[in-house]
Amino acid sequence: MTQTTSLSRRLGLKDYVSFGIGDMAINFTFASLGMYVVYFYTDVVGIAAGIIGTLMLFSRSFDGIIDVVVGSLVDRTHSRWGKARPWLLFGCVPLALLTTLLFAVPSGGSTTMKVIYIFVSYNVLMVAFSCIAIPYGTLNSLVTQDQVQRERFNLTRMFLAQIGVLIVTNLTTPMVNGFGGTQISWVWTYLVLSLIGMVLLLIVFKTQRERVVQHKVKIPLKVSLKALAKNKYWFMAFAFFVIWSVMYALTQGSLVYYAKYVLGNDGYVGVLSMAYLLPAMAMLVVCTKLYEKYGKTIVIIVASLVSIVGYALPLIMPSNYGFIIVTQVIKGIGYGPMLGAVWAMFPDTIEYGYYKTGVRNEGLLYSGGSLGQKLGVGIGTALVGWVLAWGGYKGSSAGLPASALQSIYQLYIWIPIVLLAAGIVVLLFYDIDKHYKEIMKGVQERDREHAEDVTASSGGAR
Repeated sequence: MTQTTSLSRRLGLKDYVSFGIGDMAINFTFASLGMYVVYFYTDVVGIAAGIIGTLMLFSRSFDGIIDVVVGSLVDRTHSRWGKARPWLLFGCVPLALLTTLLFAVPSGGSTTMKVIYIFVSYNVLMVAFSCIAIPYGTLNSLVTQDQVQRERFNLTRMFLAQIGVLIVTNLTTPMVNGFGGTQISWVWTYLVLSLIGMVLLLIVFKTQRERVVQHKVKIPLKVSLKALAKNKYWFMAFAFFVIWSVMYALTQGSLVYYAKYVLGNDGYVGVLSMAYLLPAMAMLVVCTKLYEKYGKTIVIIVASLVSIVGYALPLIMPSNYGFIIVTQVIKGIGYGPMLGAVWAMFPDTIEYGYYKTGVRNEGLLYSGGSLGQKLGVGIGTALVGWVLAWGGYKGSSAGLPASALQSIYQLYIWIPIVLLAAGIVVLLFYDIDKHYKEIMKGVQERDREHAEDVTASSGGAR
């Protein structure tokens, strides 16, 4: 497979923003799953936390497998719109519809019926979500090969993704209350958000171009998997992403419980989310210079240490609302640089894999990264349910035992600290930044070799 791209192509703010709004749209679904879905199932629908935790782990693990399948299909897609963009065109409507239906759990049915509906609707949504998220992420490696431009695409994407998260965290509760405060109000709320997301994805489809041109050579899955097995940096990035995603899921999923039962008001979720995300977004603005000067790996390690401090500080004054806001700001300062770099790790591993093996398989490698995210989020979301159940949490209708309160502290403070430390250990071995210039020289040599092979084959055919 040969590739050509204009690395000198000048890309402007319009190019970056029109790409980044896709992740804003994706987060209308993804952030909702992380922040509200367990709470919705336990406190609105009334399903036991342990059951929901088990369902989440199975469903997210299943979703990770779907990611790999979709990634392989993306690698085999060739159309007049490219290989990634047509998935956005045809997948945005099902995603909007299925996100809305997720909250339409039959209110009058038995517990068994509700659990079956949750299981089916959640997993069907995950298929639709993968059919958007994998091609969208793959698009980052198809619009440019330039590392700095990719980082800018990724930073813009992450910045706008956080705006999507802020919209979800600050508007969901007011919108639900505005629509009447009942279960059907959640359906109307997510119908509105999903329709907006659908329009944003259509804008991405319309404005983006796949500038990395590829010859239509289909790579057998067996060959792709063998190439993947030789990509050591991909495995390190995958391991870090699993750990980081568990931490992210715990942070998102525990916040509403911490606000409601430790701080005494679940209405604090919006402000606490802003205190966390606004510093993260500010850090995203300056991260490009930090990555260029120190490399992504060093920046992530330092950011992880800052985050550990932020997670530990609530131990001093756990129920002081103002102090918890300050701790959220510190956590956000650490979160921003990690967020800006984590998705940019996989395009780098794609180039390393091509340099090492001569096989370029963006869809498979990126979907494998998404598998790490889904597996991590699945474990994290399941832990929210399991740890709450272990602590004796019975939902808002029952009293909160001291053991359940302790389980909330475990989710909000201690488990994320352990995970951040584990992530640092993985990153100590991830030194791809030191070798990236050498890798890109090898990539260019691979391109020349493949171009010569194609020219020779064309001459032989004549």
